Amino acid sequence: MIDKSDGTAADTTAKSRKIAKKSEYDFLLADYPNIWKSATDQECKRIMTFSDAYKRFLDIAKTEREFNREAISIAEKKGFSVIDKASALGPGDKVYASIKGKGLLLAVVGKSPMSAGFNILGAHIDSPRLDLKPNPLFEEEEMVFFKTHYYGGIKKYQWTTIPLAIHGVMIRNDGSEITVTIGEDDDDPVFYITDLLPHLGAEQMSRKGSDIVKGEDLNILVGGLPLGAKDLKYEYKIAVLKILNEKYGIVEKDFVSAELEIVPAMKARDVGFDRSFIAAYGHDDRVCAYPALMALLDQKNPNKTVICMLSDKEEIGSYGNTGAESKLYENFFVELFAKTNGKYDEIGFRKALAAAKMLSADVSNGFDPKYASVSDPKNSAYMAHGIKLEKYVGSRGKSGTNDANAEFVAEVIRVFEKMKIQWQTGELGKVDEGGGGTISAFMSGYGLDVLDCGVPVLSMHAPYEVISKADLYMTYLAYKAFIENI
Repeated sequence: MIDKSDGTAADTTAKSRKIAKKSEYDFLLADYPNIWKSATDQECKRIMTFSDAYKRFLDIAKTEREFNREAISIAEKKGFSVIDKASALGPGDKVYASIKGKGLLLAVVGKSPMSAGFNILGAHIDSPRLDLKPNPLFEEEEMVFFKTHYYGGIKKYQWTTIPLAIHGVMIRNDGSEITVTIGEDDDDPVFYITDLLPHLGAEQMSRKGSDIVKGEDLNILVGGLPLGAKDLKYEYKIAVLKILNEKYGIVEKDFVSAELEIVPAMKARDVGFDRSFIAAYGHDDRVCAYPALMALLDQKNPNKTVICMLSDKEEIGSYGNTGAESKLYENFFVELFAKTNGKYDEIGFRKALAAAKMLSADVSNGFDPKYASVSDPKNSAYMAHGIKLEKYVGSRGKSGTNDANAEFVAEVIRVFEKMKIQWQTGELGKVDEGGGGTISAFMSGYGLDVLDCGVPVLSMHAPYEVISKADLYMTYLAYKAFIENI
């Protein structure tokens, strides 16, 4: 094991970093340097400290409900209260609103009126995963399984043969709610999706990648002991239901209303001898949501009102009453405006919203030399080179994108340059290779300026993704610089 006080990125990158300019014309060229090459020893230590806190948070917050709950707990300790309880709000007041336990809005009221505009950091807190089907439990050949339906874009074969945990809520027939977390503690059982042995996998391996494991085959092994009763048709399935009934007081029909998510039962871990990377489940998009939350919580008496918007359902299009398209998020803006303005004025509110500025805090792909063919190396984000700015996302012909205007992009860059934020730019990949979307397209519909920017990720949407600690910390500094200086 590497001693954290010797041999880490914090201890080995602080020497010999000064690189002389090659010519007097260097200032004409765009330069996006590696953060570690110029970071001081103190800066490296701050990067490592922030990263350790992020890892601890990730292990607690593997679902959108858990992120919401933990974020509220931290916010309340810092003086935030529910906005519904306030009759009026003034500079320095801190409020929040939970969106059905799966989305969250937090705000610190500024000295300037909201009519002058306000600043928003918007991220999503859902991640690709497996959800249980409404009738998930079945018995086959003396084994018991859960049937699943995958959520978001995944490579299905990546979810086999890894330890899995169950997180979520169930509602009993009497209306009481049960929180379920099984598979995270060392003494817990884990769950598992089987795969074919290579000796018998010739036909399977001849399929295209999307069909190596089919969606209907993502069945989770959950039991294998019989109940021991005579003449019982489903004694293995009933044995599992008996365990669940004794522990949680539920019956099979309670699965219909349940929200149970299957996530990797793996903790966030440092990667590499120098510990410069982090592997974890759910970097997309908690690696942006966490620094956005921390940047907001740092605010005490800002000039402009600042808001952190953490939404659900982004991985499936931002629909539903907890997705970014929900009017419940707009309701928070309305209430905040009314309680800081003294009254609600529809035209005044719409103008204030149009004057707002927003960073859509979402991840993008990091350049991976193993898969260089799908990226444009001149327009890609590189690990440890800073927060990635994306003027537009979408796919192919910019379908589904916001496409930020030049004035706002330049304004953000000026702030980043002034505050010495290391940033880079690029696209998701080559034009015809695919694409993706964020919440920016929905939010720009209100008339406000929005720019996508976030942390580059390797193996995005895999059960275990990788990010650079340097990019994580620089993103926190970037979000802080934005809400304090725009």
